[in-house]
Amino acid sequence: MSMLEEEISTTLYYDRTFDCNAAKISPGEYYFTDKDMVIVTVLGSCVSACIRDNISGIGGMNHFMLPDSAAADKDSPVSESMRYGTYAMEVLINQLLRNGARRENLEAKIFGGGNVLKSFTTMNVGDRNASFVRKFLKEERIRVTGEDLLDIYPRKVYYFPKTGKVLVKKLKNMHNDTLYKREEAYASKLKTADVGGEIDLF
Repeated sequence: MSMLEEEISTTLYYDRTFDCNAAKISPGEYYFTDKDMVIVTVLGSCVSACIRDNISGIGGMNHFMLPDSAAADKDSPVSESMRYGTYAMEVLINQLLRNGARRENLEAKIFGGGNVLKSFTTMNVGDRNASFVRKFLKEERIRVTGEDLLDIYPRKVYYFPKTGKVLVKKLKNMHNDTLYKREEAYASKLKTADVGGEIDLF
């Protein structure tokens, strides 16, 4: 079995719409920065947590889904599925803390979990992703200051960590299936992957 690790995005570009540098993240990636830039992603069933230190302005975004586990204990906090979601969240939080964020200043905005993929065998994966990210942040006592979860539409999310501003565009008329293919490929990869190493929050 392969080791699945959250990867920091290397897709950087200049966004002419917002006149600033930008990072684009795909499923299984994250990005963080203390610069005045925008982090962009497109979400279907996946979720993204936009987390920042509201004093220093360092912040980041992840993009993940829980594996489609057929195991009977799929909702147990120690199941493979839940462990992967926890890992995806902790990678981002730890990077922020290592780079100067303070835990007591962290706040989050959460997005995604749309019912856009029809090929999953267990309960709606968007619902599972949305309830996981809410529960995780509540247990970690990270304040949620905004959310746009569930529904049936994909979303394009623009996150400005320095200010905490988020712009969300609902993609009601997607004319290609690139997003669906990308998420289904990511879901298939999750089924055959081990969760990355243990990570401690500090």
